[in-house]
Amino acid sequence: MKINFKLLVLFIAITGGFTGCKNSKSDYKNTSRATGWKINDGDGGFEYNTNFKEQETAPGLVFIEGGTFTMGKVQDDIMHDWNNTPTQQHVQSFYMDETEVTNLMYLEYLDWLKKVFPPGTPMYENIYSGALPDTMVWRNRLGYNEVMTNNYLRHPAYANYPVVGVNWVQAVQFSEWRTDRVNELALEKEGYIAEGTKNAVTVGEVSGTFSTGTYLMNPRAAYGGNVDSLQGKRKKAEDSTNVYAKLTSGVILPGYRLPTEAEWEYAAIAIVGNREYNNIRGRKKYPWDGEYTRSSRKSAKGDQLANFKQGRGDYGGIAGWSDDGADITAQVKTYPPNDFGLYDMAGNVAEWVADVYRPVVDDEANDFNYYRGNVYTKTSINDDGTVTVLDPDQVVYDTLPNGKIIAKNLPGEVVKVPITEEDAYLRPNFSKSDNRNYRDGDFSSSRYFDRFYEEDASAAGGDTRKMYNSPNHKIEVDEEGNMVMEYDKSNRRTTLIGDDVRVYKGGSWRDRAYWLDPAQRRYLPQYMATDYIGFRCAMSRVGSKAKQKRKRPRG
Repeated sequence: MKINFKLLVLFIAITGGFTGCKNSKSDYKNTSRATGWKINDGDGGFEYNTNFKEQETAPGLVFIEGGTFTMGKVQDDIMHDWNNTPTQQHVQSFYMDETEVTNLMYLEYLDWLKKVFPPGTPMYENIYSGALPDTMVWRNRLGYNEVMTNNYLRHPAYANYPVVGVNWVQAVQFSEWRTDRVNELALEKEGYIAEGTKNAVTVGEVSGTFSTGTYLMNPRAAYGGNVDSLQGKRKKAEDSTNVYAKLTSGVILPGYRLPTEAEWEYAAIAIVGNREYNNIRGRKKYPWDGEYTRSSRKSAKGDQLANFKQGRGDYGGIAGWSDDGADITAQVKTYPPNDFGLYDMAGNVAEWVADVYRPVVDDEANDFNYYRGNVYTKTSINDDGTVTVLDPDQVVYDTLPNGKIIAKNLPGEVVKVPITEEDAYLRPNFSKSDNRNYRDGDFSSSRYFDRFYEEDASAAGGDTRKMYNSPNHKIEVDEEGNMVMEYDKSNRRTTLIGDDVRVYKGGSWRDRAYWLDPAQRRYLPQYMATDYIGFRCAMSRVGSKAKQKRKRPRG
């Protein structure tokens, strides 16, 4: 058999070239452009996830590609509220729950709290009760609704119905709990934590709980300081070095949270469905196309597209074909989704958003990721320089103005404190911790109800007569441990709007069609709950704006 040595040499050269290119590409990716040192070197040094592609879509969420839109009412303002004047805003890409948080989802949260922090333990007794929805929101002085009061939250018949009776504070705390459970599962899957750890916590086999913030800032304090005994398969067999995931590992997801008002409205109106390349075909009154609440498609012509109150004494229509299928709330995914794939962005229940309410959206101050409600904090540091983490037997409680006791910080969580003036010294972008009333009622903006009015601040309970001089209801605990409630009866109050009043969006099963417009905005104190307000979670997008590369049209 003859061998063509020239072809053989050429073949070796070519294959060797490909191999060399592959190795050089890999070496290039794992070599620092700053120092030339190797990244992820087995002998130690800087570690970084150089193989990260993009953020994984977390459970329950739908990707919302960001963009610009007209925030506010583009139709006639027949109520003359003047609280939703149109402004041009830009929203970054983010993720949002496909549906409203359901009773089943919230019951999972309650079950976890009850198992991990048994109400029978004195120090934990208010954790579970503080998270319970108010089932009495269904009661009406002249109505019989006891079947919902007794069954709506827990009965399997309502499992996939949106949870109600949850105030804004409880919705935020659910989001924080959800963040920890999702990241805990992710660390198990990636081998940073031993498989089954999350279940071992709920049955009491592991003392202490997982907190995302604690794990990132002081991993050795996770699980009540027992994290070393819970290391997963990533722990090196040949030595005793523990391996912890870092933010640079790309495994830990951003937190679940309530969407901002701008995000919620942008996701609800879904103008992406009206886009033809770079043009927008008309305006949208509802999350769906058209000017009416009934479907115009041949296969579903005449069907209602949302669950809402159709008239006085009419919560669903005449029984039969034209009925909207619900008298109170409806099971999620009953109606078609909008162009982002989100269900019930109009009707069913209205939804809490993150923002503090003000009648004016101050687009002159900001038109990018608009949000009113920032209270900047920092991590509390111990005298020895370590991060302050609550011990397993420590709980920080807070009493809401209506007397409900909630757990502000759970055992094992990082302690946060407000930033100081020194922290903000000479900063051009913010100067203090609490920015909820920025440019709207504080000295720096001089937007006062009567700026030249002088009154004794001590006589007014320490308050000044500013534009948003809302009632200040007080609640205290006396020496005997009894709760004393003091209702604010001052006649100097000018409004119900305050820094603890939050926005809720979207029409509900109790609302007429007028409120289905995503631009509509209303408010309620953050400690109150109703039978028509629920919520859904959002999550920030890290990295690229879009998931797919742009495809230019042909021609």
